[in-house]
Amino acid sequence: MHTDAIVIQQPERLSLTRLDLEPPEEADVVVEIEWSGISTGTERLLWTGRMPPFPGMGYPLVPGYESVGRVTAAGAESGRTVGERVFVPGAKCYGEVRGLFGGAASRIVVPGARVLPVPDDLGERAVLLALAATARHALAGGATLPDLVVGHGVLGRLVARLVVAMGGAAPVVWETNPARTSGAMGYAVVDPSADERRDYACICDVSGDAAILDMLMARLARGGEIVLAGFYEGSLRFDFVAAFLREARLRVAAEWRPEDLAAVTDLIGEDRLSLDDLITHRATVEQAEAAYRTAFEDPSCLKMILDWRARA
Repeated sequence: MHTDAIVIQQPERLSLTRLDLEPPEEADVVVEIEWSGISTGTERLLWTGRMPPFPGMGYPLVPGYESVGRVTAAGAESGRTVGERVFVPGAKCYGEVRGLFGGAASRIVVPGARVLPVPDDLGERAVLLALAATARHALAGGATLPDLVVGHGVLGRLVARLVVAMGGAAPVVWETNPARTSGAMGYAVVDPSADERRDYACICDVSGDAAILDMLMARLARGGEIVLAGFYEGSLRFDFVAAFLREARLRVAAEWRPEDLAAVTDLIGEDRLSLDDLITHRATVEQAEAAYRTAFEDPSCLKMILDWRARA
């Protein structure tokens, strides 16, 4: 069995490549992918070659951890059913080609326990479930929901929407790029230079800017918390005295867990969390290289998805 996959051969060089798939076992499913998303965080670092040392890192590799498709074969021990539409958070089924994260392919083999059934009417928006789960993981680990979110890209928007969905007051969102200031849903988006507050109890940073901590410390209330929910390529530093005077707490939000995915799926099903207006760009897989560049270089692109349906 084979697949067509996006393969990053080396930094800033990718191809659509025919690969052999490892044979499915009894606990596995075969999924024909319909759509996959391009991450502007970790995948940008893979694309540029600036990804910090990370398990599974190396080239060539198949990227992608935001895929949605149909189960076309289900092993007796997979727990899944042929015909189900499922969210796939990646796969490692390409032999010697690394699967980091392995979801950007027309067909994948993956353990049934790793996929999540999704409603048909969610359609292409289901690619956003990984980001929604990432946002929820950043929020669920703290005692206080953020009253400031830094960055109004797709992850920042999901964090802000989730704060409200989880019962919090609408946060302030900082954004310096004019192309990303629109699209707020019940919260304010401001340039940090226009915000004079110095008493934020919890700041959630999704900017990925390793040099931002001193600015955030200056805006924190005493005993406040900074949550790092972005992915940072460089070392993070901050002025100790500023942190000491505020008795600041710093928390790093790691990868989402299955319970985060289940929680955001419930919120979506209850109409408390919307995934609308977050996918802004679409491309066919034949346009993949241009699509990756647009996703990483065009500030108007919140989320780029690849359409695999013609490859089924």
